[in-house]
Amino acid sequence: MRHPIGSRIGCDYVGFVGRNPFDLARYAIWAILLAATVFAVITEHWSNVFVIVTALILTLLPAKFSERFQIHLPISFLAGISVFVFATLFLGEVFDFYHRFWWWDILLHGFSAVGFGILGFLFIFYLFEGNKYAAPPWALGVIAFCFAVAIGALWEIFEFFMDQLFGLNMQKSGLVDTMTDLIVDCIGAFIGAISGFLWLKGRTSGLGGMFEEFVELNRSGFRKLRDRARKLENDRFPERSEDE
Repeated sequence: MRHPIGSRIGCDYVGFVGRNPFDLARYAIWAILLAATVFAVITEHWSNVFVIVTALILTLLPAKFSERFQIHLPISFLAGISVFVFATLFLGEVFDFYHRFWWWDILLHGFSAVGFGILGFLFIFYLFEGNKYAAPPWALGVIAFCFAVAIGALWEIFEFFMDQLFGLNMQKSGLVDTMTDLIVDCIGAFIGAISGFLWLKGRTSGLGGMFEEFVELNRSGFRKLRDRARKLENDRFPERSEDE
């Protein structure tokens, strides 16, 4: 006869192992960052403590944002954000990957710009209540592109302040590094935005599955937005509702 506690532990273990691999990646990153924070405190590397804690907070924010505004993001996208922050602040700054590998900064900016292009597209698409015909696909693509480039510019400002306030070297060679990052941001933003454009036009792309998953996760949210918009319209124009 199996002990009930052992049976429960076994079920929990099987459930944990059977989780989405993207979920497991997020948990692994959080565990590493927590362990690194403890180690940095013990060894009194306070600059590393600040950088690691900042990275940990940034990996937690997207999930909190999703929960707060009831916008469900694909788990693969949330995992991608965690990996990006981990690679940027933890590997890049604490383990000095930016100096060890010349292409590290370019790689991260490219991937992040694609991600923010997708995020901008999904956000604007959500504001249009999931209606593919509420605005021309090219307009949604342009807005998504601008959103991603704006995030890239804000990140450059963040790097500048980190360098000035904490003596880091996130901007490396200054102007050349900043302009290279912004150019890469524009290329990545274009890829993310054009992927959304192609999805709206009914053409398949490598990122189409993420858009489909977002729509599936937020179907109830789209209905709530439509109901809210209909209620606001009826309150402003009661005669229309009476005619209907």
